[in-house]
Amino acid sequence: MEYGLKLSKEDREEQIDPSLYRSLVGSLMYLTNTRPDIMFTVSKISRFMEEPTKTHWEAGKRILRYIKGTLDYGIVYTEGNRKLVGFSDSDYAGNLDESKSTSGYVFHLGSGVISWQSKKQKAIALSSTEAEYIALSLAGCQAIWIKGILDELKVVTTNQQYA
Repeated sequence: MEYGLKLSKEDREEQIDPSLYRSLVGSLMYLTNTRPDIMFTVSKISRFMEEPTKTHWEAGKRILRYIKGTLDYGIVYTEGNRKLVGFSDSDYAGNLDESKSTSGYVFHLGSGVISWQSKKQKAIALSSTEAEYIALSLAGCQAIWIKGILDELKVVTTNQQYA
C-alpha cells in the first residue's frame, strides 16, 4: 500500500462497479492464505465494499502490481530450527471514518509463518501506546494458544521470542 495513503468511506470521487471491486477483494482475501505480507492492505481495502471509489480501486490494483513483482514469494517450511518467534504492531487511528486502529501479528515457527492476523480494533485507542497494548494483548492470546497446540502435539520449541 502506498505510504501515507488514507482511505475513507467519505471519498467524494467517482464510484466504481461494486461487484467488480468485491471480486477483486475476494480474490485477494483468498490469496492471503499463502501471502501474509498482503494481509494488512487487503484488510484495509475490504472495508469499502459497499460503495467503492476510484481511490479504493487504485489501492487494490497496487496490491496486484505488488503481487506480480513478487511471484516468487511465499511460505517455505524446512526442517531444523523450531524457534517460535512472534511480532505485533498497530497503526494508531488509521481508520479515518471511526478513528479506530488496526492490530496485526505474525508468528514464525522456524523458517515459515504459522499464524498471522490483521484486524480493526474493537475499541478506540486514546494514544498510540494504548493501540500497541491492545495489539500486544491480541498477539499474546495467540501466542498462548499456539504454545498450547505445540505442547499438545509434542513439538519441542527452542528459545521463544515475542516482539
